[in-house]
Amino acid sequence: MTERRPGGDQKAVDTIQRVENAAIAVAILVAVIASGQQWWWLAAAFLIFDLSAIGYAGGPRLGALLYNAVHNYTAPSILLAAYAGLTLAGQDLGWLALAAACWAFHVAVDRALGYGLKMQDFSHTHLGRIGRGKHQASVNP
Repeated sequence: MTERRPGGDQKAVDTIQRVENAAIAVAILVAVIASGQQWWWLAAAFLIFDLSAIGYAGGPRLGALLYNAVHNYTAPSILLAAYAGLTLAGQDLGWLALAAACWAFHVAVDRALGYGLKMQDFSHTHLGRIGRGKHQASVNP
């Protein structure tokens, strides 16, 4: 049985979130290239952020907590704000902006692919189910 949330067509909302995050990923790629940074860092650093899934070795609660702590835009936003503040103070730390871009790019691509914040287990996300059980769960309304 799929989870129904009030307030509209869930499929349309999911599509909007996927398109929105794909646009964010593209914007980050363009910004990295326009700033003169090496674009390939986005790809090279991509899987580093998935190391947070190691928390699942300690159980689903710890796994979801660590995964969700890494797979949102909070930390990349803080890094980018720190970069901006340091730049205004006369310090040039371009690597800080690049790290923020790599992190945010990872989150955006994951969300565009339908991987959301984890709920009770790895396959239940705020964007719906992922993985093999996805279609089985949606067959029974």
